[in-house]
Amino acid sequence: MSLPCGTRNYTYAEDMAIFRTKTHWVFLACLTVLLLTLPMFLGKFWMGVANLVLITLIAATGLNLLVGYCGQLSIGHAGFIAVGAFTSAVLTTKMGMPFLVGLIGAGIVSGAVGLIFGIPSVRVKGFYLAISTIAAQFIIVWGLSHWGLTGGSAGISAKDPSIGPFEFVSDTSKYYLVLFFTVITVFAAKNMARTRVGRAFIAVRDNDLAAEVMGVNLFYYKMLAFFAGCFLAGIAGSLLAHCYYGSLSAEYFTFTESILYVAILIIGGLGTTLGPILGVIFIRVLEQLLTVQVVPALERALPMLPSGFASGIAPMLFGLVIVLFLIIEPRGLSHRWNLFKAAYRLWPFSY
Repeated sequence: MSLPCGTRNYTYAEDMAIFRTKTHWVFLACLTVLLLTLPMFLGKFWMGVANLVLITLIAATGLNLLVGYCGQLSIGHAGFIAVGAFTSAVLTTKMGMPFLVGLIGAGIVSGAVGLIFGIPSVRVKGFYLAISTIAAQFIIVWGLSHWGLTGGSAGISAKDPSIGPFEFVSDTSKYYLVLFFTVITVFAAKNMARTRVGRAFIAVRDNDLAAEVMGVNLFYYKMLAFFAGCFLAGIAGSLLAHCYYGSLSAEYFTFTESILYVAILIIGGLGTTLGPILGVIFIRVLEQLLTVQVVPALERALPMLPSGFASGIAPMLFGLVIVLFLIIEPRGLSHRWNLFKAAYRLWPFSY
C-alpha cells in the first residue's frame, strides 16, 4: 500500500500492517459505523439487496483469488455456488445438521468439486480452461436438477440459520450474520494475497513457465487456487440458501450468473482487494434499479407497448451500461480510485 510523503515504516510489523496511518483508521471507523447502522436507514426491500450484495461479495472474492491473482479463467462460478447451496440445504434440512456444519460442509464439498474441474488447468489455460469451467457449470446444474437427494426439478427448502440459541429470522439479523462472514472473507483474502501463497499465485498468473523455473509448484498452487475460490463460492452458496432464497432450485444458478461474476471482477478491477467490493455494489445496485425503477417507469409512461416488452428492455440496458463502462474505464473502478488518491495527495503541489 502506498503511503503519504513523509510516512515511513520502521519495523516489519508496520510494513505488513493493513492499516498504517491515522487516515486509514479514520476510514475504517467510519466504514464500521456505516455498516453497523445501515439497517436503520434501509427498508425491507433494500435490506434484501444489502444481503445479496454481501453474499455476492464473498463469492466474487473467491473468484478474484482464482482469476485475478492466479490467472485461472473460470466461467462456471455459479455452478460451484450451487454446489454449496444444495450441500448446506441437504445437511441442515434432510440430515438435521446445525447451520455451521452445513456452512463448512458446503465450502469443503464445493472446494472438492472445484479441485475435480480444476485438474485440466495443469495442461490447459486461457480460453481452453474457460471451456472446461463452462462444462462444469452445465454438468453441475444438470446433476442438481436431476438428483433425488437435492429434490430434483422441484428443488429443496433451506431453514433459517441458527447458531446455538440465536435464530436469524429477520432480514436485519441475517444482514449482521452475513456481514460477519463477509468481513472475515475479505480480511482472509487480503492477507492470503500478501503471503507466500499470494506471491506464488501472482507468479503463476504473470508467467507460469518462469514461475516453474523459479521453483513454484504449478500443480499445487493452481489446485490451491481452485479450492480456495470454490470454497468461498460454497460459503456464499450456503448463505444464499439460508439467508436469501429460503427455497432452492437449480434454475437460480444460471450461466448468466457465472458471466455476471466475471463482469463484476472486470468492472471492479482484477487482482485487487477493493475491486470485487466496488464491482459487486455497481452490478447488484444497477441490476435492482433497472428492475425496480426503470421497467415500471417505462410501463407507466408507454402503456401502448406490448406485454413484456418493457421487462425485456432491462437486460438490454444492463448490457449496454456494462459495455459503455468497459470502454470508458477498462481497468476497473479500483484503478479509478487509485488515480483519485494520487490526485488528492498531489493536489496542494500542482500549480
